[in-house]
Amino acid sequence: MTRHTDEEIERAAERFAELADHLEPATSPGERLDDLQAIVAAVDAVRVDDARLREAVGAARGNGRSWNLIAVALGVSRQAARQRFGASNADHAA
Repeated sequence: MTRHTDEEIERAAERFAELADHLEPATSPGERLDDLQAIVAAVDAVRVDDARLREAVGAARGNGRSWNLIAVALGVSRQAARQRFGASNADHAA
């Protein structure tokens, strides 16, 4: 599964919003956008859940939890946990 940055997700959501704003009902009679709206809803949910996850990892680190224990909770390697949530990722860390 490819992971996307928050910025990439935000740009995609903005592009969809722009496209949706320019759809003309008269030129696209009966076209349903449910599938695209579902994507937007899923992207929003991912963004919220990612923020919650970053806060939870930050809280665990603040409580003295090791990267090994956090990695087990995440179901990833210690290295993967540190790379995603570590100090070098401070702009995303909670």
